[in-house]
Amino acid sequence: MATRILVTGGGGFIGSHLCERLLERGNEVLCLDNFFTGNKDNIKHLLNDYRFELIRHDLVNPILLEVDQIYNLACPASPVHYQYNPVKTVKTNILGTLNMLGLAKRVKARILQASTSEVYGNPTVHPQPETYWGNVNCIGRRSCYDEGKRLAETLMMDYHRQNQVDVRIVRIFNTYGPRMALNDGRVISNFIIQALRGQSLTIYGDGSHTRSFCYVSDLIEGMIRMMEQDEFVGPLNLGNPREITILELAQSIIKAVGSDVGLEYRPLPPDDPVQRCPDISIARAKLNWEAKVDFDMGLDRTIEYFRDKLGT
Repeated sequence: MATRILVTGGGGFIGSHLCERLLERGNEVLCLDNFFTGNKDNIKHLLNDYRFELIRHDLVNPILLEVDQIYNLACPASPVHYQYNPVKTVKTNILGTLNMLGLAKRVKARILQASTSEVYGNPTVHPQPETYWGNVNCIGRRSCYDEGKRLAETLMMDYHRQNQVDVRIVRIFNTYGPRMALNDGRVISNFIIQALRGQSLTIYGDGSHTRSFCYVSDLIEGMIRMMEQDEFVGPLNLGNPREITILELAQSIIKAVGSDVGLEYRPLPPDDPVQRCPDISIARAKLNWEAKVDFDMGLDRTIEYFRDKLGT
């Protein structure tokens, strides 16, 4: 009998890839999304699959479904989107997580929370292990997301301890690939779009701050492995420990696009992390997982996606 799986935020960048992979594995998939940041184009190729069901719903409101597993991805995940309506972002993280935990408790489903590297804030420990408690500004512009995700983790663990709900927590680091939103303000999509349009690439700060980028298919593999193992609940870092400066990223994208554009420097936004790199020792040890897709190969696939979207 096929496993019946609910993916909240299933119309988004990561959620749509997860729905696709779960269907490939023979599961029944319920995709729930209010399409605040998700896009129906991301999942339109799945709509004719009889095992796939799309539900338009806002997770802030309760819903009753019969499922075996829940992947809780619903939440705006880029600063442009989560700062657009910060109160809504907090509600999605708290009320949405509460509603999904209540559902998981009621139907005895295993639930995986898609948390984030943002729970580490602007880290003072590098790279960031799961044991690091973070350095987060609780009253800043990013805190609706940072603290919302931290509290979502708290709720997961409290439901696990108090109500024996079967939970899993993964902390997702920077991820890239096809189906990233054109207007999400993430650095890779920003740079690619600017380069394809012949515009100068906008660098916030001096370009020396770092990020590490994991291709979306690698992330999905890690999430599924985490969901399907019975050994531990997490939290677990999922990301690529290959660190790159923003300036190096800009230069790589200019070269890959084949564009002759310049760089425009602007001030670094408040609370923007200077370094971000996962310690994936636990993922390697417990899941035998690490990122496999070469960065340049993943970048080429992502650029081709945006070329098609922009018609360039």
